[in-house]
Parts: sequence; structure tokens; C-alpha cells
Amino acid sequence: MKSRYKSARSTIAIILIIAVILGFAFDLYIIQIRDNEYYAQQNNTVDTYVVPIEAARGEIVDRNGNSLVTNRQGNSIILNAVYFPSSQDNARRNEIIYNLIKLFESNGEEYAGNLPLEFDSNGNIRFTSGKDAEQDIETMKSPDMLNLQPYATAQNCYDAVMEKYEIEGYDPQTALKIGNIRYELTRLLFSYENPVTIADDVSDETVAKIKEDQDSYLGADVKVVAYREYVDSTIAPHILGTVRKINAEEYEERKDDGYGIDDQIGESGIEQAMESELRGTPGELTITVDKDGNVTEEVTKKPIQGNTVVLTIDRDLQVLAQKNLEKVCNEVDASSSAGAVVVEDCRNGEILAAASYPTFDLNDYYDKYDELSSNPRNPLWSRFALGTYAPGSTFKPVTAVAGLETGSITPDTTYVCVGQQEFYGQPFQCLNGNAHGTEDVKEALRDSCNMFFYNTALDTGIEAIDEYAEAFGLGQSTGIEIAEATGNISSPENRENAGGIWRIGDTMLTAIGQSDNLFTPLQLANYCSTLANGGTRYELHLVKSIIDTSSGIVNEKSIVEAETLDISETTLDNVYEGMRMVATSGGPGYIFNNLDTEVACKTGTSEVKVNGVKRNNGFLITYAPYKNPEISVSSVVELAGSGSETAEMTAAIIDYWYQNNTDAKTNQQVGTLL
Repeated sequence: MKSRYKSARSTIAIILIIAVILGFAFDLYIIQIRDNEYYAQQNNTVDTYVVPIEAARGEIVDRNGNSLVTNRQGNSIILNAVYFPSSQDNARRNEIIYNLIKLFESNGEEYAGNLPLEFDSNGNIRFTSGKDAEQDIETMKSPDMLNLQPYATAQNCYDAVMEKYEIEGYDPQTALKIGNIRYELTRLLFSYENPVTIADDVSDETVAKIKEDQDSYLGADVKVVAYREYVDSTIAPHILGTVRKINAEEYEERKDDGYGIDDQIGESGIEQAMESELRGTPGELTITVDKDGNVTEEVTKKPIQGNTVVLTIDRDLQVLAQKNLEKVCNEVDASSSAGAVVVEDCRNGEILAAASYPTFDLNDYYDKYDELSSNPRNPLWSRFALGTYAPGSTFKPVTAVAGLETGSITPDTTYVCVGQQEFYGQPFQCLNGNAHGTEDVKEALRDSCNMFFYNTALDTGIEAIDEYAEAFGLGQSTGIEIAEATGNISSPENRENAGGIWRIGDTMLTAIGQSDNLFTPLQLANYCSTLANGGTRYELHLVKSIIDTSSGIVNEKSIVEAETLDISETTLDNVYEGMRMVATSGGPGYIFNNLDTEVACKTGTSEVKVNGVKRNNGFLITYAPYKNPEISVSSVVELAGSGSETAEMTAAIIDYWYQNNTDAKTNQQVGTLL
């Protein structure tokens, strides 16, 4: 029995050994014969790296297909870690960088300079100043960079840079320039997978030199880049916005979405608001290094340009609005006046033009940022979206609607204006102290009679006035894509939240657009549109559609109704007639009576102090045509004295729109650039 069991175990062991040998033999056959070429290639490969290829941003065009923001091809200089000396050879790295610096400076090229250190006129090292300087200094001292204490001095930082990168044998100025580029490589995570740009938009001469002398500029390479270009960099800068290199914080937030540490990103305006549409899809360059150090490169995924954003604005109307706004502001006070104008399609909430003055040139934004940001007239400030103003008498139609709709007044209600009257022991004055006599609501709108609206406010109450103001979108977000201020509705609640006390006089002042009322020109245009179209308030928008680059499909922006006011025809007719009377026999009549298009409007002023002197800002809200309105225009000119002074600008806008606007315009072909 024993010998039989032994024999069985031996047989099984032999079978297992044979099976293992056959398995190894089969694997050997696969590797050596059947898949020999594949495994030979794998054995010959040291490593493979994937480098992203930047995609061009999408273009921005106006409602008629006219290009506003496009791209042009240019050359940037990168350092590629595949060819650049290793981090152990600091001397050779510094030598190559010094060669590049000499080349850049001889050809007038700008190059990396993000190390926040500089020499003063006495040759002493100091921290740089300007935009984001504090954050840049903090980053420089961080553990990932120089690993210094927060209290480290500029000299400490300079010494740490010299030590970290072994920058020896150069004069201090040159050493700092080399340190700038070495710092840039560290800051932007220089690696095989991540080449770093050290000079943007360089000349063909610089490109040729680098291509011709690979030894002196070892590791430097030329990358074709799409740079933002403006058909006219002065058109709608506050709307279009700016782009810049992504910062460290944004990179951490967006790296999982495919952003690289050297990528461009929208900083403001439409460039920021439509970042996800404008950003293209990066391609991929696969770099393979074999065991002998031979490098091969292959584009394994082509980049796709971002989508085209079609705006609601009309380019020519925008230019006209900007020029006329500049003209009236300079006529009022060339050194101090400022303003804004907004044109809206009151049938859908599209912004047809929006201008702010003073303004700026997009091409100068970064080069002249310090100058622009320190300018006391704030040219970077978008007054139409971020400026908040007491609207003055342009608010009176709200009070009229509130009074008529609540029944506190009727179309036949009259109040007597004697120019000045006491309310609760306090004197209140009508506009310019004028005595208008007995007036109904239409006449009160025409003459902008404060006394009529003081009495209406007392009979109607602040709650109803505020309810309608809010329904008209005043003191509310308009829904527009770019940054905007919400302003403030004058109310007991808001006053108390601010630590103040509400008095009955504030109700009266609210009714004529004063007290705590603060609204943006965007809100005033939307309020005027809502009134003109019979009570439908639309969300404002600057984006009309998106054209998908890959498919060519046009995705139209949805029209959103934010609120519908149930206003009676009787109320609307009385307010409309009052506003029409302003346009024909009020202050702006001498301008508007010459138009081919009938309009309705309301002027307004609000008092401000400039260097202790009382001045007035001028406001005007207008819609046209008077019957079946299509557009509304709101304007503010600081220090203008009255809203009538903006009537010529508004008339030019209306005249342009109805002489030149037609649905028959043909969209221009939109180009592409990869």
C-alpha cells in the first residue's frame, strides 16, 4: 500500500513540474518569437512623457458676427527638461540661462521676471511693489520655494536664491536676472511633462538665433502660441475683460479640470464669465526617450480651439455710445466728469451697448496697470455695472405706479404745488423752488414736481413703494454675466440694518429717488424696459449664443423672465403719457422733438459734493418708440447738472438704431486658429 501511495505522489509531482516547464516555455515563445518586436521596443524605452499642447481660446464676436476678440500666432521660448541640463548641474543651467538673457536683451525681448525682488537706485535689494506683490512675496518665502520665515528680509531672500541655485561669478544685477528664470522654473514645476515658458511673443530674429545655436541655448525651444488680439482694443473693454496666466491658488482649484500651471485664464468680463466656453481642449505631445537617450516626439492628440461667444452688443452702436459719452463728459468737466450709458432691447433683456467713461485700452492693461489703477478717475471701474447712484427723479415713475396700483391716488388726483411746503414741521422744496400749481400724475411727471410725489408717498407708504421698486429690479441683481453691484433700495429695514433710524421724511425723499436709493445704470435701463414693455422684467444678458467649434452648432441663449408685474393699462397709460410729455415739452424736448422716432423719457438729478461744493449728477431713462417700444436707454453723467444734458447722446443712439439696425445683416465668417 505504502509504495502505491508513494508512486502516485511522485507521478503528480512530475506532472506539475512538466506543466510549469511548459508554461515557461510558452511565455518564452510569446516574448522571443510571437511578440518579439513589441517587447524589444518596450525594453528599449527608458521613459514616456505626455506634454499638453495649448489650445487657442475661442473668439468673441458681436451680434452681427463682427470680430471683437480673435487670436494671432506668435512664438514663445520654453525650456524643455528633456534637453536641459539636470538640476545637479547648476553651473551649466545658469550659463545657458545667461546666454538666453543676453539674447533677449539684445533683441528687446521681455522675459520671466516674477521673482519679487529688485535693486533700488542705490544698489540695495528690496521687495517689488504693485499688483499682487504681497501675495508674490508670501509665495517666494513659502516652503515649496525658498522655505524662509515670514519675517525674512529682501536681502535674506536674495541670499537664499543665490545659494539655492548656486549662482556664482556674476555681478549682482545679472545674478538676479538669472535667479528670476531659475525661480520661474521652480514656481511652475519644471519637469519633463511640464516645459516652462520664459519669454512670450518673441521676434523671428530671436527664434532664428535659438534654432541656429542649440549648444549655447541647450534645452531652449520655440513654441507656437495663440495670443489674444483685439480688432480694436478700445471697444467695450469693461465688457470683454482680460486674460492672464493662472495663479497658484487657481491652479490648485482647477488642475483636476485639466488646467496647467502655465495656462491662460479669463480674469474679468466675458473672458472670465465664459471661461468654460472660451477655453479650448488641450492636445497632447508624447515624448519618448530610449535607453541611448534618443528622443522622439509625436502629437497624439490635436488641440481644439474654444467655442465662439456671440455677444448681444452691436459693435458700431457700442463705438457710437462710447464716443458720445466721452464727448458729453468732457463738455461737462474734462478733468472730473465721468459716466455710463446702457442700451437694452426691452423685448428680451439683451444689452445692445454698455459704455463707461473714463475707459482704457485693453492692449495697455498690464503694461500700464499701476497707472490705470491709481488714476483718481478710475478708468478700470465699470460704471454701468458697478457704479451705484442715487437716481433722482428717474425714480418717480416707480412712485407713480405704486400710488396708482394701490389706489392711494387716481389719474384724477391732484396736489397743489406752491414751491415750498412744511411737512411735520420741516420745510420741503420743489425742484428749483418752482411753484407748479395744481397737477395730476401726468403733469407731475412732466414737471418733475416733488410736491406731488411727496404727497403720493405719504398716502401710499414706503412698503408699497419699495415693493414696486424691487419688482422693477432696482437694488437687485440683473442676472448679467459679468460682475455687477446690487445697489440698495431705500427702506426702514435696510436703514436699521445699517444702524440708522428711519423717519417719515425718508419716505418722502425715497419717492423722488433720494434717501438711501442707490442703483446701477444697468438696473435703471432694465427698470425702464420693464415699464416700457408693460411689466415683464427680463434677466439682462450679454451673451446671445455660443458656436460650438467642433460641430458648428449654434446654441442660443435662453431668454429668462425674472418677474412679471401685473400693472393695469390705466396706470401704464398715465405713466407713459407723463413720460412722453417730458420728451416733448420737458427739458430734453429741444433734442427729442427733432428725432424721427417718438420717445418717452424721465430726467433726474442727484446732489453730490465735490471738494465741498454742491454739484448735481444728471440721469436720463428713455424708451423708443413711444408706441410698441423696442429699446431703452439709461445714462448718467456725473456733475452734468441735469439729465437733459445727456439727451443729445441718447438721441444719437436712438437715431443710429432706427436708421442702421436691420435683421437683414449677414453674419461675417468667424475664423479659427489652433
